[in-house]
Amino acid sequence: MDRLPKCGANYTPLSPLTFLPRAASVYPDRISIIYGRTHFNWGQTYERCLRLASSLRSVNIGKNDVVSVLAPNVPALYEMHFGVPMAGAVLNAINTRLDANNIATILKHSEAKVFFVDYQYVPVASEAIKLLCDSLGSTISQSSIPLVIVIDDVDSPKGIRLGELEYENLLLSGNPNYVPFGDQILDEWDPITLNYTSGTTSAPKGVVYSHRGSYLSTKSLILQWEMKSEPVYLWSLPMFHCNGWTFTWGVAARGGTNVCIRNTCAEDMHHAITVHKVTHMCCAPIVFNILLEGKPNPPHHHNNQSLLSHPVEVLTGGAPPPAALLEKIEELGFHVTHAYGLTEATGPALVCEWQTKWNALPNHEQSKLKARQGVSVLSLAEIDVKVLETMVSVPRDGKSVGEIVLRGSSIMKGYFKDEEATRKAFKNGWFLTGDVGIIHPDGYFEIKDRSKDVIISGGENISSVEVEAVLYRHTNILEAAVVAMPHPFFGETPCAFVTLRSKSVPKNEETKKEREIIEFCRKSLPHFMAPKKVVFLEELPKTATGKIQKFELRALAKTYRSPPTSSSTPQVKSIDQHTTTRRPYVPDHQHPQLEQVLAMSRL
Repeated sequence: MDRLPKCGANYTPLSPLTFLPRAASVYPDRISIIYGRTHFNWGQTYERCLRLASSLRSVNIGKNDVVSVLAPNVPALYEMHFGVPMAGAVLNAINTRLDANNIATILKHSEAKVFFVDYQYVPVASEAIKLLCDSLGSTISQSSIPLVIVIDDVDSPKGIRLGELEYENLLLSGNPNYVPFGDQILDEWDPITLNYTSGTTSAPKGVVYSHRGSYLSTKSLILQWEMKSEPVYLWSLPMFHCNGWTFTWGVAARGGTNVCIRNTCAEDMHHAITVHKVTHMCCAPIVFNILLEGKPNPPHHHNNQSLLSHPVEVLTGGAPPPAALLEKIEELGFHVTHAYGLTEATGPALVCEWQTKWNALPNHEQSKLKARQGVSVLSLAEIDVKVLETMVSVPRDGKSVGEIVLRGSSIMKGYFKDEEATRKAFKNGWFLTGDVGIIHPDGYFEIKDRSKDVIISGGENISSVEVEAVLYRHTNILEAAVVAMPHPFFGETPCAFVTLRSKSVPKNEETKKEREIIEFCRKSLPHFMAPKKVVFLEELPKTATGKIQKFELRALAKTYRSPPTSSSTPQVKSIDQHTTTRRPYVPDHQHPQLEQVLAMSRL
């Protein structure tokens, strides 16, 4: 058997790029992209991607060159997930909520050769280019500044430019008969995308994905999410986030339709779901609140019947969605599957696979099961919870806590130009997630907290996730996040930041409302776990994917101090002048002393 070697007939490198020509061949007339009044079919999308690849080659973009893009979920960004790597280059989709300084840092670190900019982001991109030039100083050269190409609105052109080049004109100059990789051999270990972890700072971490890992992750997710043929997928998740959790390639694999929207707002999402008969979407749990608050019915509607004309499958990740929130969103007609992952795992690493026997359980019990992170995706060889000091596995008793560790083909190649960080992320053949979790007797995993979000009070570990789950049961709380607050005796105590459904709270009632929320929590939690302080915000700080930025809240909580107490009775003092008004979210660039966000970008 050893004399049966690999050859061109029995071995080809794995790459998600193969899904596109197949879709164009099998479903050439099927709608591939819907964006406003603009529709493309798979035959047209394939031709546009070939033209893009050809055009990039004509401006000397070659193997492993980085092509950056700053754009919302528009057709051009979708096409770049195929067209850029078809030219042998590496796609770097940049978080659209970053400021000019962060964008300049990414452009410099990635050494981007081309920078595509959606017309909406021309001002911030222009400032980023200026900052990039300033940072290069005397070392600046033409090759160190990326070629800038504006993406005008394909549905309603605005005529905004930053230089002479524009995306649609670039495609017109491309060759529709371009042969991808005609002059090079594709290795499945070659890089396909470069994704910077959320909260990028002056020390960015660029996560490199391989063709192999992206291919396996894509097939794994469409299998485990049971995505059938011809799905209609709503882009409520930014494509820049883990390449849309690989569904940029997955929708092509299933011959589906991509419904692109510029903004994740309730009106646009409900409209798309109704008009285009959306069947699938991904989002952070915070999007549930957007859908609930903007549902097309009277705000006090109590009819539990589904408000959708057809079921919509939702894959959600991020902080574990509270059971109460899951029940509310499923009453509308959404069927939720919970996942867990991070940028370094090419998106989702765990999916809460549903078991038929659970259908007989009461709704609240089903919601608790759905809030678990589940079992490993098929692209991972193994997942475990270990005590890092000894690397010994914890018992599968649903109680013993350790760090979640992963290994398999969907784990990143490593951090771009950061060998030390790559070494620290890998230990004894495992990737260390930095997340604390447990394994239930049935083999399902559950995150108890992020390693930095565990609150240690008087030697006791408090899971912020558990406290948040109780807060979400409160009828007037829309959003909640719990972090550690300094305490002179216990070291740390929980501090809750909340957004209320009632948009304003009279100043003279805030102390009363704070006390009421604390007492509400004490009815369901041990007293030491209940928040010692409640801060009312107009909006919680979030990333572009809707993930609450706890590092900003931790920094804010450090400015508060709990009064020392020797009893278990909560001492709720009057909120001082610094906290009486409902404070708007302050962007992170106005907090120069904030600690850096976790290197890893969780879903």
